[in-house]
Amino acid sequence: MIDVVVFFFLLGVFARLVKSDLRLPEALYETLSIYLLLAIGLKGGIELSKQPLLTLAPQVAGTMLLSFTIPFALYPVLRALKLSGADSASVAAHYGSVSVVTFAVTTAALTRQGIAYETHAPLWVAVMEAPGVVAGILLARLSQLKDVRWGALLHEVLFGKSVLLLLGGLLIGLVAGVEGTQPIEAVFVAPFKGVLALFLLELGLVAGARLAEVRRFGLVVIGVGLLVPPVLATVGALVGLAMGLSTGGVAVMAALAASASYIAAPTAMRIAVPEANAALSITAALGITFPFNIVFGIPLYIRLATALS
Repeated sequence: MIDVVVFFFLLGVFARLVKSDLRLPEALYETLSIYLLLAIGLKGGIELSKQPLLTLAPQVAGTMLLSFTIPFALYPVLRALKLSGADSASVAAHYGSVSVVTFAVTTAALTRQGIAYETHAPLWVAVMEAPGVVAGILLARLSQLKDVRWGALLHEVLFGKSVLLLLGGLLIGLVAGVEGTQPIEAVFVAPFKGVLALFLLELGLVAGARLAEVRRFGLVVIGVGLLVPPVLATVGALVGLAMGLSTGGVAVMAALAASASYIAAPTAMRIAVPEANAALSITAALGITFPFNIVFGIPLYIRLATALS
């Protein structure tokens, strides 16, 4: 059974395909994204407050290394598909980084199925978002595409909205702990899935609008968007096993590895590689990979984790 929040995403895609006038106010979309990032960070911080941080250091190192390595593995494949150096670096960076919403849908699906996962899993999202982007930037630099304004770029990567809110939420939850965050639990815990459903409705509208771009880029973007996620999910699951994660944790790691960023990576790559075709990267990440993961990929990754564990 597909998780109920996925149907909201499909409703948004359908609304766009039938040319409905359904729209979510832009201010509401921004508010929902801020809420989700903060809520995920807070939840991870609260759980971190219950554990010794040093024991999590190997997991943090492993997840950061995975995120950093993915672009270097994808780059030669993308070049072999006749993408330019700029486009290859940009697309690789999108897949090296992660999707917060894919993480949220994965954990919701695991909770619904009664499969436990590490409660500090939001920490993985926070530390995996930036390394993939940095790797893509390094690839662009090594390809001598242009002189990168490293100061502005690092500021955007480290202090951009998504990273700042995730890490800020983690820090607040860590410092305040269970008792300190109890007064805001009714705002950031109970309504989470309903807010996620509304956010997915908006993403369905956006992804539906991107479907027209698929025809423009042809088989290359379809192949990347559909074939890369399962391969990366398998790698992520094996990394999760090597780190000794639970079955649910392995599923989360697989989903994170298979996901592609459509918030942090596009912004950073516009600064680093402005000559790259931004529409190509966002079409692959949001128009193809995100719907595939939400509808088909996540159930497959959970089954993979169950089989491997």
